[in-house]
Amino acid sequence: MQLDLESLSEATSGAIGSLVSTTVLYPLDTCKTKYQAEVQAQHQRKYKRISDVLWEAIATRQVLSLYQGLGTKNVQSFISSFIYFYGYSYFRKLYLKRSGNRSIGTAANLVVATAAGVFTIVITQASIIPLDTASSRMQTSEFGKSKGFWKTLSEGTWSEAYDGLAISILLTTNPSIQYTAYDQLKERILKSKISNRTGTKSSPEALSAFSAFMLGAVSKCAATCLTYPAIRCKVMIQAAESDDDKSTEAERKAQRTISGALYTIWKREGVLGFFKGLQAQILKTVLSSALLLMVKEKIAKSTWILMLMIGRYLSVNSPKLKAI
Repeated sequence: MQLDLESLSEATSGAIGSLVSTTVLYPLDTCKTKYQAEVQAQHQRKYKRISDVLWEAIATRQVLSLYQGLGTKNVQSFISSFIYFYGYSYFRKLYLKRSGNRSIGTAANLVVATAAGVFTIVITQASIIPLDTASSRMQTSEFGKSKGFWKTLSEGTWSEAYDGLAISILLTTNPSIQYTAYDQLKERILKSKISNRTGTKSSPEALSAFSAFMLGAVSKCAATCLTYPAIRCKVMIQAAESDDDKSTEAERKAQRTISGALYTIWKREGVLGFFKGLQAQILKTVLSSALLLMVKEKIAKSTWILMLMIGRYLSVNSPKLKAI
């Protein structure tokens, strides 16, 4: 079986970019997630603004707790990004090969991106180890009280560890919109640079760091605004139980479903509750996506060269390996 080096290169550079952006912006992500997870009437809220989460960490001398769950989140983001970018690149190439087109349209790009997203969710969140749920619970735990990975998952039933799976599949529309917009804009920018190349493999065209950053920011902003109510519900469903939560056991169980989360937000916060924390979400995801794509574009050529070297090594040594 021949390795798809281009897809492997895309996946590797994307996963490294995801790892960098997740680590750099993790404290902001923790503040944003804890702020989103709280569902209370205006006068009962613990956090009036997202900055209140930061001040709480400082006041309780738990600043390092802003990094609680970082290891799990890094593993989850690296694996998810690797699988997503590999699937996206592979399905995109497959479509172009089957259709005979030289470029992919917006509608087809959305379908390809959605297929890659579903493929990623099925492998990561529906796998034996639900990393997404664990990282969300560790982030939303009380400062200084976050438990280890296995202890976090073992506190509830095994089925509860997969809370948010359905809405995660629904939210595959977010990266679908993002990367479709990004690729369409990128293709237009690079159109003048693309020339016909036959016979030999060459590294793909790459955007400048600034262009990749700006395109990543614009595309992610659009995707976040369109899918935010579902994002808020997902945070609620996967969040750890708060000591300040006065809900009954039945209400807590109801909040673990999509309909229950939607009803709780409507009942306690009204229509505007569906968009609580939108500014923080945009800030975090736009910076994260822009940084990811900037890093990805900058290391794309180096990764491609590395993949070619690995592919050449395997092709030269494959007879020896078979003999062994």
